[in-house]
Amino acid sequence: MPVHPQAQMVLDQLKNSGMPSLHTLSPEAARAAYAMMRTRPENLEPVAKVEDRQIPGPAGSIPARFYYPEGSGPFPVLVYFHGGGWVIGSPDTHDAPCRKIANAAACIVVSVDYRLAPEHKFPAAVEDAYAASCWVAEHAQEFNGDPERIAVGGDSAGGNLAAVVALMARDQGGPELCFQALIYPATDFAMNTRSHQENGSGYFLTREMMYWFRDHYLRTEEDKTNPLASPALAGDFRNLPPALVITAEYDPLRDEGEAYAELLRQAGVPVTCSCYDGMIHGFFSMIGVIDASEEAIRELADALRKAWR
Repeated sequence: MPVHPQAQMVLDQLKNSGMPSLHTLSPEAARAAYAMMRTRPENLEPVAKVEDRQIPGPAGSIPARFYYPEGSGPFPVLVYFHGGGWVIGSPDTHDAPCRKIANAAACIVVSVDYRLAPEHKFPAAVEDAYAASCWVAEHAQEFNGDPERIAVGGDSAGGNLAAVVALMARDQGGPELCFQALIYPATDFAMNTRSHQENGSGYFLTREMMYWFRDHYLRTEEDKTNPLASPALAGDFRNLPPALVITAEYDPLRDEGEAYAELLRQAGVPVTCSCYDGMIHGFFSMIGVIDASEEAIRELADALRKAWR
């Protein structure tokens, strides 16, 4: 189908705003520009409690934001990694979806403020993501979480980190994860799929931006084929937690997300792959602007609830 009218409206607004493409900016300027696109305050959903905490990490404390639903708990926990190409983004930019997920799935969402590139190149983000997941599992009872019901999730670069954490948890003896939610994840730095060719310009996330993110994030050419950067190259996908993979029709990352879902399926991992027709990269976080974001969050919440039964 053609680009959805709501997604097209976003694209038109970006084009008419005069804002330069992120790949033409410094990382600092790109972060500031991206932060301006966050959900408007009137579209933020109230939750029972929001708490900013510090989690011990391999290179110092990792900031994290905890979102609590109504109820007495103990609650299942989703460890969430924001998108932004490993260079931009923060818990602030992903405040809106984390609030909605906490309420819809009746879970604690722990939004991890992992280290960003180029100040902290690969594998710094991976190390923080895994350390935060381990800490959450080990200390869940301290914040009214259920250590038996821990999931990981994220969008775009955050989906990449969630997939990598699931692989590391399997290979390094924990934590025990019951689900992985991968929202238009980056899974292969080869970036040579048909969707990269067809959707590489004009649909918010461009090939130039992906190259910009890649070159800031990775240290060497060899890093492209490291499974901790390109989880699709892990080789063995058995015994991973069940997964939901969400993709968007007009997204350069569509094909690699769907290919990753197929790798999981072939390895016997229960997986649901949903492509949102007419949608663009980033739609999941565009709450109050694109109705499909609400639909995708409901799908994610339903999948989490089933995994936590």
